[in-house]
Amino acid sequence: MNIVLSTLNAKYIHTSLSIRYLKAYAQPEFTPQLAEYTIKDPAINIVSDLMKRNPDVIGFSCYIWNIEETIKVIGMLKKIRPELVIVLGGPEVAYDAAEWMERIPGADYIVLGEGEQTFKQLLQAIEQNLPVSTVKGVVYREDGKTRVQPQGNKLVLKELPSPYRFEEDLESLSKRVTYIETSRGCPFSCQFCLSSIEVGVRYFDREKIKDDIRFLMANGAKTIKFVDRTFNISRSYAMEMFQFLIDEHRPGTVFQFEITADIMRPEVIQFLNDHAPVGLFRFEIGVQSTNDETNDLVMRRQNFSKLARTVTMVKDGGKIEQHLDLIAGLPEEDYDSFKKTFNDVFAMRPEELQLGFLKMLRGTGLRLRADQHDYVYMDHSPYEILKNNVLSFDDISRIKQVEDVLEKYWNDHRMNETIEYLVRHVFPSPFDFFQDFGTYWDEQGWSRIGHQLEDLFKRLHSFIKAAAPEHLETAAGFMTYDFLKNQRHKPRKALWEEEVLSKDHRERFYKEILERPAVLGESFTLKKWTEKELYKHTIVEKLPFDLAAYKMDGVFISNPTWVLFHYDPASVTHVYTTNESPDQTRAV
Repeated sequence: MNIVLSTLNAKYIHTSLSIRYLKAYAQPEFTPQLAEYTIKDPAINIVSDLMKRNPDVIGFSCYIWNIEETIKVIGMLKKIRPELVIVLGGPEVAYDAAEWMERIPGADYIVLGEGEQTFKQLLQAIEQNLPVSTVKGVVYREDGKTRVQPQGNKLVLKELPSPYRFEEDLESLSKRVTYIETSRGCPFSCQFCLSSIEVGVRYFDREKIKDDIRFLMANGAKTIKFVDRTFNISRSYAMEMFQFLIDEHRPGTVFQFEITADIMRPEVIQFLNDHAPVGLFRFEIGVQSTNDETNDLVMRRQNFSKLARTVTMVKDGGKIEQHLDLIAGLPEEDYDSFKKTFNDVFAMRPEELQLGFLKMLRGTGLRLRADQHDYVYMDHSPYEILKNNVLSFDDISRIKQVEDVLEKYWNDHRMNETIEYLVRHVFPSPFDFFQDFGTYWDEQGWSRIGHQLEDLFKRLHSFIKAAAPEHLETAAGFMTYDFLKNQRHKPRKALWEEEVLSKDHRERFYKEILERPAVLGESFTLKKWTEKELYKHTIVEKLPFDLAAYKMDGVFISNPTWVLFHYDPASVTHVYTTNESPDQTRAV
């Protein structure tokens, strides 16, 4: 049989670990081909490519992000070749399987739960024309009725073959995210999460995993993401793996983990702060809500004070980037409660704050008890909520406005100093800033058009002019500073149409710098730049406040600052300030 294992990833850089496990387990009796696409690819293109492979059996891995597009592909495939056998698996179809068999007439089989063994046994049954009823964990049709064979025992993970060593994957390892699994299951029972359904945690063989990681790094893997639901549930295991990765890593490699922050001991964090190279690790932390009643209702045990301690310690260490998640729409979390949750978490200034919306996933406890909180949600994937008993559709729409500008203005870190000034000194709270700006953004119709970097600054300027005009001059100064500081090369044009400094002012400043370059430091002096080179590699601007004083202690002094930005092609951008003349210049 000619077998193809396929899926539609959300992005090209993603890879599917599930189909690789199926391929590894099916060998050597079967040799499936891997065929990955994205949800952005036209369905007809996917069908054309699959048909070129002349398959007898195609297995699709199904998730909430790809099920609708996968259904379109299946429909076309069956019209072209009705005898083609279609097998579905994955979390999206593993629950309500009988309903899916009715909705997708082109699906011949659905594999339930862990698919490695079931899929291989199903292939053997198809090839040898054996009764499918002998295969555990499969859903099929017989005599016009849907039959469900109960799942078998859990697999012994230490015996599974490696899915990381296929020759066809080696060329793209450096360009895509490599997902790696060291355990299955989750010790927690969060009712909005599918992981809560499987009781207990099972581990793969540690030494095999280490060998696989060595192999991946040796073959160019740059981003390796652990998909374990709670990587640090076992402190000894986490410490062993952290030490291994610190010892064995190669420059440029990044490892990402999902961490339960409130159970991480301070000594573990201190170890990482002391020994981990900068940028080697990235933590993803699900906070979801800081409302105790809400957490109790979804059976989520969380000590926020300990979580905040962990996040703060990691941030102070300066070694590890952190991505924190929130979910809007959890039980009894109304608009004001979510506002508090947002401000509680933003106060820790995570490098990335992901604002998501509750999805009523098939099989979860929250979906099964949706009527208890009057949940109304989408009938189709991703089953996102539309409203509940404490959160109206209008509330959700407003929070989506927050999400839009949060992604552009905080997570991308294009203007950290500006945002910090606004949330501390202009608006009552961080949430108020993002909400007011998000509403204004939506009213202007900007969510429906594209933008370039300069547009983001100009649109924020427009909002401040309308919402807090008395702060516009200072905010514009911070935006100028952020814009010029974060450029890798000297900008070709000014940010604002109206120049703050006249040509005469700039020429006078440059003249003084050329006469006394030592005020900018020894490294600057050694360059021995001519006037032409100085004009070529630097920009001078004037800010309406004392920048150095503000960065030192957060105090605003109404004393204008001259700022020189030096764009060094061989280094980072250097910034120097002076309040009156070069003899008062200092680096910031």
